[in-house]
Amino acid sequence: MTGNRARPHRRIPRRWSQIEESRRGIVLAWLAFTVTFGGARLVTWLIQVNPHKAGNVSADGIHLHHYLWGILLLSGVAIFGMVDRSPRARTWMGLALGIALALIVDEAALLITLQDVYWQTAGWPSVALGVTLIGLVGSALALTHGDTAPKTPTT
Repeated sequence: MTGNRARPHRRIPRRWSQIEESRRGIVLAWLAFTVTFGGARLVTWLIQVNPHKAGNVSADGIHLHHYLWGILLLSGVAIFGMVDRSPRARTWMGLALGIALALIVDEAALLITLQDVYWQTAGWPSVALGVTLIGLVGSALALTHGDTAPKTPTT
């Protein structure tokens, strides 16, 4: 006897429209964080191996680290979040939040040591933190499905 027990069926979203509206922001934040974190590492590596340092951003000879753009974007998300909290705005804020946090986390070791340790052993905590966040948040999103009860229209 195989013991076919009836398990409650949990619908796993396969399309954006199937994701609970209240979860879209965090799903998009996780996706944006993952893509931006990997992209920042790739772009920084390409700048490092390029002898002309094409793509390197500086002002008056001072290198502008990408955590700066993350802090500015995060500030914008915080200000906008105080003004508009609609589900659509939360979705876009999730995208911006994921990008901003990835830019900051990618250079966390630099912010902690106040030294440019990006490609040194002391820079690996940034990678560990980023990969850990991707794994933890991704796992939490996969293990929780939000409200699966049918929605009733509100008037």
